[in-house]
Amino acid sequence: MPTSVGLHEDAKLLKPDTIERHRATASLGEELEAIDWYDQRVDSTQDEALKQILAHNRDEEKEHAAMTLEWLRRHDPKLDAALRTYLFAEGSIVGREKVAQGGNGNAVGGSPADGSLGIGSLRR
Repeated sequence: MPTSVGLHEDAKLLKPDTIERHRATASLGEELEAIDWYDQRVDSTQDEALKQILAHNRDEEKEHAAMTLEWLRRHDPKLDAALRTYLFAEGSIVGREKVAQGGNGNAVGGSPADGSLGIGSLRR
């Protein structure tokens, strides 16, 4: 069972949007867990008809997970940015982080440690 099914803070202290994102996050965890369970059952069953049914059910859970992830992306700008950086990208996944951080450890659009705007000198 996902570890964050319940709220960690008093619901009265949370914004409604935070609670809605929590619901979606918990649901996404449950969908991913169901996919894992179905994968294991597909591998272990000896009955071919049951294997096909379980694989079908697993793939339905993948659809549910994708729909929930898309809802979360639409309601969380930082998650949206991260997904746009890492999903469907070619090459090294970890290497994408260096590219996303401008190759120097600074997040693209963030401020460099030297306090400049990160655009270099405007002097010739």
